[in-house]
Amino acid sequence: MTTTIVPRTQDLSEGALGMALLDIERRDLSTARRHLTQATARGVSTGSNASLFHGAPALEFVLARAHAAGDDIRTAVDRVVDARLAAAHRRQAAGALPHLAEWDLIRGVTGLAALLLSRRPIAPRLPDVLTCLVALANPLRGDDRMLPGWWSAAGPDGKTMAGGHGNNGMAHGIAGPLAVLSLALREGISVPGQEEAVGTFATWLDRHGAHYWSTTAHLDAEQPPAAEPARQSWCYGQPGIARAQQLAALALGDTARRRAAEDTVAVILTDPLRLARITDSTLCHGWAGLLMLTRAVAADSPAPDRFTPIIHDLHRRLAADWAHLPKPGFMEGRAGAQLALHATDTTGWTRVLLLT
Repeated sequence: MTTTIVPRTQDLSEGALGMALLDIERRDLSTARRHLTQATARGVSTGSNASLFHGAPALEFVLARAHAAGDDIRTAVDRVVDARLAAAHRRQAAGALPHLAEWDLIRGVTGLAALLLSRRPIAPRLPDVLTCLVALANPLRGDDRMLPGWWSAAGPDGKTMAGGHGNNGMAHGIAGPLAVLSLALREGISVPGQEEAVGTFATWLDRHGAHYWSTTAHLDAEQPPAAEPARQSWCYGQPGIARAQQLAALALGDTARRRAAEDTVAVILTDPLRLARITDSTLCHGWAGLLMLTRAVAADSPAPDRFTPIIHDLHRRLAADWAHLPKPGFMEGRAGAQLALHATDTTGWTRVLLLT
């Protein structure tokens, strides 16, 4: 029997929708139309799986890069936002711990905030979404103890985890809300408690950001244990967290935090042992993501020249390897790698990574 694999066409990470981002950045609109037609051939989701990286919100983000997102897609996305906010409010009213998918960048409210923040004019629903993220700074009771408001009873793999965990990364962790709340502040958009929440998340990452995620054992320790050697990337690890910390510092005028974040990026990306753990060229966890991240850090630094050798090295590594990627898509494939290689962001595509 032959198994037919249906392509994830409306998926921004690996489907045709994500590949259209490269076409639009290149101004190859004929190829973009072909990819967009492929992406929407089976319809576009506005259900519970709709997010910045799937379905209607993902489609709006891509169309908006070509100034082609109309009222129909925005209205569909607004319905998604309303449904996700209503679910979050029900969970908050029950005093329950959230699942990562409620609020993270890839599946949750952080991604929707990034999308709404990129609309012009700014979306009327954005303050409600930011307020939902600010509420994560409020501790919650779980397992007879107080836990951070973003703590999840499930582990990073979605399965029940003894004691739960606090995710720290940019893609699925609290660095994502930190980044988008900070970006909003930099654009002059704030809701009550937003600066305090930025401070809460940033201070947590000062203590726990060396780990992909934190456990209750970390909470009970006088100091969190030293982190095991791990791949350092955009999605998980200190470089992505450092960019979020730099954005927080810029939003709050915290020179010491900004300097520390920039130092973290410089130290990690000149360490041969850490660089040796990076094994591909993808945006998500490889050279492409680190290259775009370092460019963003340098652009916001008062000493951008210190990052020039790092950027040259990352570009060299990416150029030598990207064509070997087996996937064609955006987050883990050749399209995303080429976007980084071409070093342009005229369409604002890097907002989907919360780098800008």
